[in-house]
Amino acid sequence: MDDFDGDLLTFPAGFTWGVATAAYQIEGGWNEGGRGLSIWDTFCRQPGKVYNGDTGDVADDHYHRWAEDVAIMAELGVNAYRFSISWPRILPDGKSVVNQAGLDSYDRLVEALLARGITPFVTLYHWDLPQALQDKGGGWANRDTARHFADYAHIVGRRLGDRVKHWITLNEPFVVVAAGHESGAHAPGVQDQAIASAVRHHLLLSHGYAVRALRDAVPDGQVGITLDLYPVHPASDSRQDQETAMRFDGVHNRIYLDPLLRGRYPDDMLALLGPLLPQIQPGDMEAISISILPRMTVRSPPNGVHAKLARGAKRF
Repeated sequence: MDDFDGDLLTFPAGFTWGVATAAYQIEGGWNEGGRGLSIWDTFCRQPGKVYNGDTGDVADDHYHRWAEDVAIMAELGVNAYRFSISWPRILPDGKSVVNQAGLDSYDRLVEALLARGITPFVTLYHWDLPQALQDKGGGWANRDTARHFADYAHIVGRRLGDRVKHWITLNEPFVVVAAGHESGAHAPGVQDQAIASAVRHHLLLSHGYAVRALRDAVPDGQVGITLDLYPVHPASDSRQDQETAMRFDGVHNRIYLDPLLRGRYPDDMLALLGPLLPQIQPGDMEAISISILPRMTVRSPPNGVHAKLARGAKRF
């Protein structure tokens, strides 16, 4: 221990210590403040779907105890809080009349966080689709939902964007696809591979639309997406293990990464899905692959001096 260097346990300056939650998992207040139903409200009430028949009706009661929760975060010494916004709390039917009381609740939360020196990181979708969209159009199986999501993103961005600069469009679309629409283990409990394939495409499309909507509402914001990625390595050099690893990597990782970063689906996944593929319309892949990197804008040289560029950059 004489050779121990204490600096090894020192985190770099500016390191972010954060905590994270999801709206349905903590908020409660399921029928208060003008909130509409989400697919999880409905799913949890179906017998046998959730252990012990538990629901998020109360959960951690964050909807009422948010000030106390922020105080606990400050006591812990964290400087960042990633939370999700409940889409049905903002738009009870998912697409038309804005619930101002819902926006007000998140406005109060953001103000309390900033007052304590805690930076808000907002996730727009952590799996709680408005039930109205599921009932009327099939939810994410309907590509119109991607447009509704962009409208929702713009509404929230305009209200909070003067203070919130860090945005996440979707949380783990793989889970929405696989658990929500293939195995049916999550809301909305669908078990259909063709529908799941359409849902995947529409989720990715909604991300692209939402990035553009947020850039319009929050020009100086940073926007990203949360993917649950796994490193995949074959168990051996055998052909079977190599092919199995390649397929798992494609289904879990590349079928999301390639559209987002390369503007196309992987060829092996296109071949695997075959007739399950959804209709890809012109412009879809360009929308999905919109850059999420900060754009650098060089300011004009001051006073007509062109010998050197003015310093500074603007993030979009």
